[in-house]
Amino acid sequence: MQQRLYKTAVMVTHDLAATAAAVVLTFLFRFQGGMLAERLHALPLLLPPFLVFAGLVYGRFRLYRTKWRFASLQDLAGIVRAASVLALALLVTDWVLVSSDLYGFYFFGKIAILLYWVLQIFFLGGTRLAFRYLKDTRSRQTSARAATVPTLLLGRGADMDVLLRAIETGSVKKLAPRGILSPRADERGQFMRGVPVLGGFPDLERVVADLANRGAPVRRLVAAPSALVPEAAPDDLIARARRLGLPLARVVGLGEGVQGPELAPLEIEDLLLRPTVAIDRPRLEAFLAGRRVVVTGGGGSIGSEICLRAVAFGAAAVLVLESSEPALHGILSHPAILAAEADVTGVLADIRDRERTHAVIAAFRPDYVLHAAALKQVPYLERDWQEGIKTNVFGSINVAEAAVAAGARALVMISTDKAIEPVSQLGVTKRFAEMVAQALDAEQSVRPNHATRLIAVRFGNVLGSAGSVVPVFKAQIARGGPVTVTHPDMVRYFMTVREACDLVLTAASHADGEARAGAERAAVYVLKMGQPVRIADLAERMIRLAGFEPGAEIEIAYTGARPGERLNEILFAREEPRIALPGIDGVMAARPVFADRARLDGWVVRLRDAVAAGDRAAAEAVFEAAIPHFRERAVLRPGPPQEAAEPAAEPAAEPVGDPPRAAAAPAALG
Repeated sequence: MQQRLYKTAVMVTHDLAATAAAVVLTFLFRFQGGMLAERLHALPLLLPPFLVFAGLVYGRFRLYRTKWRFASLQDLAGIVRAASVLALALLVTDWVLVSSDLYGFYFFGKIAILLYWVLQIFFLGGTRLAFRYLKDTRSRQTSARAATVPTLLLGRGADMDVLLRAIETGSVKKLAPRGILSPRADERGQFMRGVPVLGGFPDLERVVADLANRGAPVRRLVAAPSALVPEAAPDDLIARARRLGLPLARVVGLGEGVQGPELAPLEIEDLLLRPTVAIDRPRLEAFLAGRRVVVTGGGGSIGSEICLRAVAFGAAAVLVLESSEPALHGILSHPAILAAEADVTGVLADIRDRERTHAVIAAFRPDYVLHAAALKQVPYLERDWQEGIKTNVFGSINVAEAAVAAGARALVMISTDKAIEPVSQLGVTKRFAEMVAQALDAEQSVRPNHATRLIAVRFGNVLGSAGSVVPVFKAQIARGGPVTVTHPDMVRYFMTVREACDLVLTAASHADGEARAGAERAAVYVLKMGQPVRIADLAERMIRLAGFEPGAEIEIAYTGARPGERLNEILFAREEPRIALPGIDGVMAARPVFADRARLDGWVVRLRDAVAAGDRAAAEAVFEAAIPHFRERAVLRPGPPQEAAEPAAEPAAEPVGDPPRAAAAPAALG
């Protein structure tokens, strides 16, 4: 803090000195003889109040909010505006002084004021730009000395500008750019920050050969996001890179305004999806800044990314609640967590333990609880059905009630698209947990002021998460096949880990913001994931991206649908009416449909008895009573991919439960 005040004082002193110099030089350049002497004689009377006024103007135009090291055109525009205000003030002063009661002539004159305006901009802006130039030059020299990997950059000009700046400042290390390949024909032959654009992607072999002949052999290719969009034919780019034997990395974090650009290995799954859904990052930064966040299951593939996103968006404190010691250690030792300004702590706790869960969350006093802890593998839950109920139902009840008891502003429960019209133990336990959250939310809605909002978000299949089909296919391809697909007509929705985590935070921001302001209350949120993907097509493309021919070199084997699987996924049930989310693109939501609290309490008691007795039939009877669609689970219907079910205007003939209503007082669901 003291250093910052010192630097600000130095900048203020410089700018006031520059202002005084601009006024004196204006007089020296514009006037001579007696006219000059008269003005210099009046300078001690004129200059002090003018400098005070100038300091206030500079503060008003925020000239001290930006480091000179990062001076930009926007800062220069602020300087021009400030100098214009000062010049206008001199013009007004001139009109006052010209009156017969004072001097009777112009003290400055229009030409002198224009000259002052130019000098003032030059002194303020020129110093800043010169400082930045010197810093950039030193940084480039340092980066050039450390650059050991001759690299060819791939992507459009806008991406290249950001990436080259990161290389120059040392944010991206070791790279020595030798040239750029751009998919835009109008950029070829130009220079970007001193690096030539040598051609397009089809020219890769020629450019690599030319650079090698000139004694600058390329050792790495780096692809910006614009090089991996479908229009840029990334499949062909990967094939060319493989033929040349060059490693191909991708840039992550480019232009997201959260973290600087970083390099990561190019994975096959980076090319499998539609364009990523753009999330309103300024909204999430404003939402999480200074907040306290609990993440259950924070060591898992989804939970750990949520922790990283919460830290990146400015959370003040994050508590990782995790039952696995290795998983907890893994997230707490992550480099981004170790370098974070936020206070990140972890506790070993199992959400099945009601007392421990309540004690941990109450002691932390969170603003938001993000509930990612769950069991999710369909075959295991079909076999070990009691464990799914203990974690996904009873554990979720414990977390939800603990969040309410701790006074959290919102709880976000991570669910699945398999919860809609469920046919599996995973889907039905997640849907039951959604109903519990919606019942508690209805009770909270009648409380004044800071009642807790409880909502759910439904994920499609998350690429890269534990148990995802893509890592399984990659391992099978690496072994030479076969790649196993359960059914030729199986289709699924897919989303990236980052999309999934941003969806969680966006849903929380809506529930805690617009809904509190009187907007329609949403119960479940879903990302707009485009068209579902046929799993067989996904397998074929992954085989081709790995450099093999499906069927000829690597076989695709169909093993048959597993228990609890269905061919098509949907996003909303028939009886879930959708609602609009103004100002939030890429996300859909629906109103709650659930049973009243008394019926839910009874079902929970019966579930506990069934689990204790090991009576699967009794547990499934409870689920059939609570979720009538579960009765249809024995029928696996092949058919074309389904879009999200159209919402019904009214609840279905056989509703899931009574309409939401407030309870007189919360009753323990445990």
